[in-house]
Amino acid sequence: MRTELTILASPDRSPRISAAGGLAARITGRDTVHVIGTAATPLGGDHWDIAVRVLPGARLTLRSVAASLALPGRGRVLSTARWSVEVGDDAVLDCALEPTVIAGGAEHRVETTVTLAESATVLLRERVQIGRAGERAGRWVGVTNADLGDLPLLRHQLEIGVGTVSHDVLDGPAAVTSELRYPDDRPAEVTGDIRSARTRLPLARGGSLTTRLGPHL
Repeated sequence: MRTELTILASPDRSPRISAAGGLAARITGRDTVHVIGTAATPLGGDHWDIAVRVLPGARLTLRSVAASLALPGRGRVLSTARWSVEVGDDAVLDCALEPTVIAGGAEHRVETTVTLAESATVLLRERVQIGRAGERAGRWVGVTNADLGDLPLLRHQLEIGVGTVSHDVLDGPAAVTSELRYPDDRPAEVTGDIRSARTRLPLARGGSLTTRLGPHL
């Protein structure tokens, strides 16, 4: 199944939404939109194409009503998602959806492209859990490329689960929270231990990337 979702936030009206496939969205506040699943997706072979555009001066808070569950399909285990995010001058985006759970035997790959104006404000949070209760056989790959104006802000790729460098049956990380903030001038910080760690890294052009890894969200 191919799913397409477009959300356009303007400063002078409610967000505009266009959806087809396994996702829909509903306006739940003046500047708030909740994403809703309308079918069992993503299954192996499914693809999500999601575009979020916040025009200059606009605000958008993006949430979801429930976690997403990635399942293996018949004959195919890999599902994919592509996010395209644009935030204009003096615009604000707060995007923090419910977690994605990768079921046993499933693989899910997410590619996110972010384009920011220098006066934009952004919080972009992603949470992933490998496996339901008693499962550890899934795999997730997340790629984030963010640009500030015409120059790179972030190039980042993280993989957890079966077949990745960090995978270990006994104590490899099975959950990740990744959070991109801009602007953010807080210093670098590392907390936790080898089993569960949180790292905040300042970005060279401003902003920060915080990553939390552990056995559970």
